[in-house]
Amino acid sequence: MYLNAQTRRYFSGRRLISIIGAHVVVLAILAGALLSSGTDLLGAFAQSPCSSGDQMYKVAGGDTLGAIASRYNMSWQSLSSYNKLANPNVLYINQHICIPGKATTSGKPMTSNVTLNAKSGAGNFFPYAQCTWFANQRYHELSGRYVPWTTNANAWQWVTRAYQYGWKVSSSPSVGSIIVLQPWTQGAYGLGHVGIVEQVRGNGSIVASNMNWGGNGSAVVNATFHAGPGVSFVSV
Repeated sequence: MYLNAQTRRYFSGRRLISIIGAHVVVLAILAGALLSSGTDLLGAFAQSPCSSGDQMYKVAGGDTLGAIASRYNMSWQSLSSYNKLANPNVLYINQHICIPGKATTSGKPMTSNVTLNAKSGAGNFFPYAQCTWFANQRYHELSGRYVPWTTNANAWQWVTRAYQYGWKVSSSPSVGSIIVLQPWTQGAYGLGHVGIVEQVRGNGSIVASNMNWGGNGSAVVNATFHAGPGVSFVSV
């Protein structure tokens, strides 16, 4: 059967309207399912509540998992495992950390001060011109000690490695300490960044010396940072 152009346009338009109508119906059904399920569906994406008898700690700016664990007389590994954290180096403000019911607070400030058995490295084995090479070299100039970790030692991993080797990790800066930025924090890229704190200003800002920062390659440059989420300070 032959259909003229006007008739074909008519049926094409009707078909398009039918397709759009079908999609609207599907969207309406999905919306109804979301509304009817309410918090049950959304709860699947929410953080699981702490177990009965646990304490709940709400993360504040500058907190690190190691510092929280130290406060409750735990290791950061145990606390990370208990909370099933995908990356123990990344915490978020107002995130809930579950503290096992038997854990008791030590009353210590939020810093890890385990330095009695701190180990030192034998040299600087990081690739020249990387931020890790410079931070290790500059720290040695200031303290006479190299960092001992040489594997699993991308910049963002330095906090974890510091705990493992008995170095001090803090949320508060001190001159001469190593500043560690987690990925995508204050200008750091996907592997994080490390530098050396050269000055802590009266307004709380931090001047750190760096290599491979801001597109400057092997040139040593100073940059300004501030304490906060994703920022830690490592020293021996």
